[in-house]
Amino acid sequence: MFLKNLKNGTYFKAGDKSFLCELLHPDREEAVLQMGFSLAHAIVKPGQSTLVHKLKTSAEIFYFLDGEGVIHIEQESAPVHPGLVVYVPPNSKQYIQNTGYHDLTFLCLVYPKWKKEDEVVYL
Repeated sequence: MFLKNLKNGTYFKAGDKSFLCELLHPDREEAVLQMGFSLAHAIVKPGQSTLVHKLKTSAEIFYFLDGEGVIHIEQESAPVHPGLVVYVPPNSKQYIQNTGYHDLTFLCLVYPKWKKEDEVVYL
């Protein structure tokens, strides 16, 4: 069994300018985790947006926990809110805007696992 508490995690500013706490990544845990995905908790502050970016070979699944905003994937946009799940196909340009007055928080599952060399950020 492997347990990890978000309360003990450390946040950092990711390349897309969101704040991330990596919850599970098979390459970064002391325990041997036989899984091909990574999982992070993400925060976009009120009035902020992530930078346009894509993962070349990985898909992403976002599960929104709190706040409100808009997700943009290629030419499509949709409002996001707690309880919503969004699938982002590999190689899709995307960004998320927080349109609310509170933190927009969500879980981000990346499959295959997130790798720096897979991410392209557009400045």
